[in-house]
Amino acid sequence: MVADGHLGIWGSLGEIYPESSEQRCWNHKIMNVLDRMPKRLQAEARGELTKLPYAENRSECEVLRDRFTRRFGVDYPKAVETLKRDWDRMIAFYDFPKEHWRHIRTSNIVESPFSAVRLRTGAARRFRKVANATALIWKILMVAEKRFRKLNAPNLMKEVYEGRKYKDGIRVSTEDGRTAA
Repeated sequence: MVADGHLGIWGSLGEIYPESSEQRCWNHKIMNVLDRMPKRLQAEARGELTKLPYAENRSECEVLRDRFTRRFGVDYPKAVETLKRDWDRMIAFYDFPKEHWRHIRTSNIVESPFSAVRLRTGAARRFRKVANATALIWKILMVAEKRFRKLNAPNLMKEVYEGRKYKDGIRVSTEDGRTAA
């Protein structure tokens, strides 16, 4: 599951789906880290932070995190602490097929369609009947659905569902831990 830092979401989904993996949204995390830094350094920090979720593997991502820590940790320890908090949830996507990383690094896949809903329903302010609001929301989502990006490598979904293991985006054999061919 992919979500932002809202503890209620993690608590609820953890109770319902205890076996599922948890991925924090990189966009939300980057914004949280930048909020702990002065405006004059945010552009430089953003440049460093945005490299992290696009690292080729987990160890490269950790090297980039450590570089950020060395650069900003002394002067802005709260920013670094924010980055390191929930680190295992931040890099959970490395345990899935590389083709799927684009879809599971952020929660924008859910937020984008609902921003259109908020825009239209906010403009209407209120509805006399719940059915009218519901109809508008569904129609907006149906229109937005036409622009949804297709999932990369949908054929790998069955493997993920069946619990096949991946390390740094590459399937590993369950018997000896070596990479599968």
